[in-house]
Amino acid sequence: MDYFIIVVTTVAGLYFHWWLYVRIKSWMDRDLALALADGDEAKKTFMLQQLANAQAQGIKRRDLPQWLKATAAGYPAR
Repeated sequence: MDYFIIVVTTVAGLYFHWWLYVRIKSWMDRDLALALADGDEAKKTFMLQQLANAQAQGIKRRDLPQWLKATAAGYPAR
């Protein structure tokens, strides 16, 4: 019974840390997209859509900042 408790708590701890790591990565990506929007509400929406597009296209995380910056630069100014 002792080993069962150890295994269950270890697996639960590893899962929690994995889940937290994934959440933090997504928060960082979202913060980057919002930071590139410069406070413009329409551009925030646009950048969040572009972030979703990048994730759907499978853009690697290391290439994401450059991709988002290029996309933000192509946003039509009002």
